[in-house]
Amino acid sequence: MHVNDHRQYDLLVVGSANADLVIGVERRPAPGETVLGSDLAVHPGGKGGNQAVAAARLGAVTALLARVGDDAHGRLLLESQRAAGVDTEGVLVGGAPTGVALITVDPSGDNSIVVSPGANARLTPEDVRAAGPLFEAARVVSVQLEIPLETVAEVAGAISPDTRLVLNPSPPAPLPDHVLAVCDPLVVNEHEARYMLGEAAGATPQEWARALLKLGPRSVVVTLGAAGALVADGRTGDVVLVPSPKVEAVDTTGAGDAFTAALAWRLGLGEQLAEAAAFAVRVGAVAVTRQGAQESYPSAEEISVL
Repeated sequence: MHVNDHRQYDLLVVGSANADLVIGVERRPAPGETVLGSDLAVHPGGKGGNQAVAAARLGAVTALLARVGDDAHGRLLLESQRAAGVDTEGVLVGGAPTGVALITVDPSGDNSIVVSPGANARLTPEDVRAAGPLFEAARVVSVQLEIPLETVAEVAGAISPDTRLVLNPSPPAPLPDHVLAVCDPLVVNEHEARYMLGEAAGATPQEWARALLKLGPRSVVVTLGAAGALVADGRTGDVVLVPSPKVEAVDTTGAGDAFTAALAWRLGLGEQLAEAAAFAVRVGAVAVTRQGAQESYPSAEEISVL
């Protein structure tokens, strides 16, 4: 892989890129039933693709390591990344069709989603090893779990001492101790926190944060939606609530990805965890006031007026 020798990345996102195929329905079909829906809308998505676009839109020098199919959806995803300013040198093409999420949305906003991982499931540890120059050039690496766990483990092993790993275990799955040990921070929402803690989950987010620290990550961030986020530093043991601005939420799709990308970027700039989270909750707050995922992500100028 040829990487510009002098290029340094604020953020390298390793993860999934999906085409989201969305149809509005009056109600979701029962088995054997056919219902009519709205015109098909195709949106660029996937947690990795979302994070890369969110960071680049904010002004971060961003690269994406992902795999898409050699097909129309793959071309759409590459175009959307490039339009946002993401370096797509690390986006591999072929091996399987592009990942797709089939989403039906009813009038109340409830959705049913079927995900076909496609090429995302073919992003291998070998692909990570081949992307060594990208890792060497990145201040922060962000990863999620819409790619194989063995590939996530390879990413954790590829992190150099002066690079920071931000991991969002979504969709949640058990993480090996050596992966948890390099998370700085582990970023979870309420659902992911409960999954990771199981029976050990306490009653309050503060208890979750402290219990998650005991699993071994260097720091933990628990996102709380409209309430903001809790940050817990393993070095000091401090747990701090970072409140979110009050906004009128329209669509929360992809807001967590925008939060995590913003957090990762600001940590790479040298900000402390609570300071970076305070910026990230503002990014998430703007994103939920607009429809969609990537198209809802704000620029740095839009954040400064909040």
